[in-house]
Amino acid sequence: MLNEVVISRAIIKKFMDELLEFVEVDVAIAGAGPAGLEAAYFLAKEKVKVAVFERKLSIGGGMWGGGMMFNKIVIQEEGKRLLDEAEIKTEKYQEGYYVADSLEAVTGLAFRALQAGAKIFNLMDVEDVIIREDKLSGFVLNWSAVNIAKLHIDPLSMNCKIAIDATGHSCEVARVVERKSGSKLDTSTGAVIGEKPMWAEVGEKMILQNTKEIYPNLYVAGMAANAVFGGPRMGPIFGGMLLSGEKVAKIILKKL
Repeated sequence: MLNEVVISRAIIKKFMDELLEFVEVDVAIAGAGPAGLEAAYFLAKEKVKVAVFERKLSIGGGMWGGGMMFNKIVIQEEGKRLLDEAEIKTEKYQEGYYVADSLEAVTGLAFRALQAGAKIFNLMDVEDVIIREDKLSGFVLNWSAVNIAKLHIDPLSMNCKIAIDATGHSCEVARVVERKSGSKLDTSTGAVIGEKPMWAEVGEKMILQNTKEIYPNLYVAGMAANAVFGGPRMGPIFGGMLLSGEKVAKIILKKL
């Protein structure tokens, strides 16, 4: 016989247990798009304690909607390796171009990150950061619904050794640090430069160059990297996003 109160207790107890466990982590990631999911997977499989905070109900970022709500994405030769490793099907369209189902890609990447031990908290907004001794040391979190409703409710905080801004075009963590820290970012201007118009070929190349540390203990990956350093957007081709997630994880593993 099912009891509604037992169901409620199970949900509340297990969620609170996990939230308490992950208020201190090795790596905190803002954004559960393709770069954030890949970074989480490659870190978690090496036994790094990693939490991903996504403001939306859904995960997957721009990958989820494919191109203009056509649920297909394009992957080039270099990025196809990562989908192959995740056992996500691809179909060759022509030389150098592969097509994948966007829903299979997102769910496949998320599943393997979770199975590796990463924790994804959706509906949580990274609204601020914690900085100590000129180093980023944590995120300030609130429920996304609180900010959408413009309710005056104070947030809670969590600590991390290293953080990744994988929030996409808006590069929100980088912008908070720029605005509030009084310090310069590691860019040519010392600030967020902003993304340039779409140019898939150049954008895909630049995203790996731009995947790096921009402030002590804060790294950028995915489209956030190009937005911070002034690279162009790429549209619905996602190899660079996946490779950026892998690269930032490798850099952080060496640092840890």
